[in-house]
Amino acid sequence: MNRRNFALALGLGVAAFVAPRVALAEDHVAEAISHTKEAINHGKQGHADVLVTHAESALTHAEAAQKGAYNLHVEQGASHLKAAIAEGKKANAQGATAHASEALTHLEAAKAKAKK
Repeated sequence: MNRRNFALALGLGVAAFVAPRVALAEDHVAEAISHTKEAINHGKQGHADVLVTHAESALTHAEAAQKGAYNLHVEQGASHLKAAIAEGKKANAQGATAHASEALTHLEAAKAKAKK
């Protein structure tokens, strides 16, 4: 096998390995966004306990997305989700909603970056 064929085969192999992980990460970001929106909706209604449930699900998806493909916005979103969970567990729906809203901003930025 000459060098060109070897390089082509190697490149295709790497692409075949990486592409599914990137696509899976995008799916997790979309799920994290969906759960974060639900958390915000419940937080606005004063349902801190339900906000925590959705924020925890969003965090699970954000962390899974990070394993697939690192993104600074996802990391920052996850950080705000953790803060939202902490505030929600204190029954501070307003503070938790503020953090969840900030998380949503970062997660949506991550999704927009992935589409480029």
